[in-house]
Amino acid sequence: MTSNKYSNITSQCFINAPFDQLHKGDLLPLFLDNRFQPEIGLEGNSLWKEPESQFQKIAQQFQERDLQCTLHAPFFDLSPGGFDKRVVEVTREKLGRAFDLLTVFKPQSIVCHLGFEENKHRNKFDQWLETALETWKGLLKVAAKSNTLVMFENTYEISPDVHKILFEELDAHNNNLGFCMDTGHLIAFAGTSWQPWLDQLLPWLGQLHLHDNDGQGDNHIALGEGIFDFQELFGFLNNKLRPLLTLEPHSKEDLWLSLEYIRTTGLFHPLPAVPG
Repeated sequence: MTSNKYSNITSQCFINAPFDQLHKGDLLPLFLDNRFQPEIGLEGNSLWKEPESQFQKIAQQFQERDLQCTLHAPFFDLSPGGFDKRVVEVTREKLGRAFDLLTVFKPQSIVCHLGFEENKHRNKFDQWLETALETWKGLLKVAAKSNTLVMFENTYEISPDVHKILFEELDAHNNNLGFCMDTGHLIAFAGTSWQPWLDQLLPWLGQLHLHDNDGQGDNHIALGEGIFDFQELFGFLNNKLRPLLTLEPHSKEDLWLSLEYIRTTGLFHPLPAVPG
């Protein structure tokens, strides 16, 4: 078994792991040998093609080692609040397949994308919101049966307004939803710091996606290699609350660089460990 000198860090967070790379690639030994806790991405065609037994096989290997996980729902080519009824139907079917796997993986959360784009949806916002609410109300009921948190991540949204409206509409009926703040998406797409988002969404903050970039693109590079101020954010959070944490590098090199950055800066040190 590989020695993981960052175990005190990786026991406090999850690391992104596309299902296809766990199933057919080389990620599974890396995660099991180092006791990495995965955020399993359900993107691509796996939800259409793979039988449930393949998902059960992966889930069992983590569960046998007492490793917790989170899930990342699919988001490419989907439109939860779309204007085309047939596209919305396919979107709900694919998201439904992901939520059906909550009983298999038993994740602490499942991360979802609103699919809102300012230039497409703002002029018909009421119609978009009505459809999106219908999509998510059904899926939140499925998640509640498994006691799973549903975290809505910022992606192309340029302000926290849409998340806040959606949360206020859903909050009266659900206590298992929250905000997943993606640090890389803030600077790549919204072009803002974290402050305006947490000014409005702090009551819902439940998870962080941690990666960096230079503000020019969503590069998913190592923490500390771009321009996001992680020290400032974590200094603020240490006095507020403890969200779930997910590292989202897109290469193994950036994973190890991120872990070293966290170790040398003590970024996670003041925070209590995640149970499990």
